[in-house]
Amino acid sequence: MAFLDYLGRVDFDAYARTAVDIVNAPLESMQDLSALFGEDSWQTAEATERDLVALRRARKRLREVFEHGSSGRDVAAVAELNALLEAYPMQPRISGHDTHDWHMHVTGRGSSVSSELLAGAAWGLAVWLCEHGSARFGVCADERCGNVYLDTSSNCCRRFCSERCATRSHVAAHRARKRAAETGAALAPAQVGTGEADRAVVSA
Repeated sequence: MAFLDYLGRVDFDAYARTAVDIVNAPLESMQDLSALFGEDSWQTAEATERDLVALRRARKRLREVFEHGSSGRDVAAVAELNALLEAYPMQPRISGHDTHDWHMHVTGRGSSVSSELLAGAAWGLAVWLCEHGSARFGVCADERCGNVYLDTSSNCCRRFCSERCATRSHVAAHRARKRAAETGAALAPAQVGTGEADRAVVSA
């Protein structure tokens, strides 16, 4: 997982995207952690069962930030992020092996993989909120999905986490409208017939 841009500067958007990855990941096994980090990453090599448990526990709180933001509860999103920043504090340090490999870590030496990841995720979301607003935190509108995402659309109009979910939801809505129209058309003759029968009874 890369958190530096091409100039070696800290990429806070990448940290925010890490929060998305944590929330959307299954996190049921160590294999899920490997899929999250990448098989060849240092996080995969150093992660333990404790990291898996810690990430699973924090995932619910990170999701709440997205749920608050997507439903217009800006103050609640800020409160939850402040609590996360306190629970997983930043302790920036420079690391590397020579002058060509200096890079930043967000936690102190000896911190666990989960602590480093969650500190960066919380900080990334906090920076994102301050720069873009909590309305840019999204929860997929497809009822069969529920993944979270960062809305980067020009007019803050995104509703789905992916094109796949958008297409699936639109197809389902189209089919539902078609069924409703067919049902309405089938009921119409019966309703007309009933009305004529009622008028006949009244006339009699």
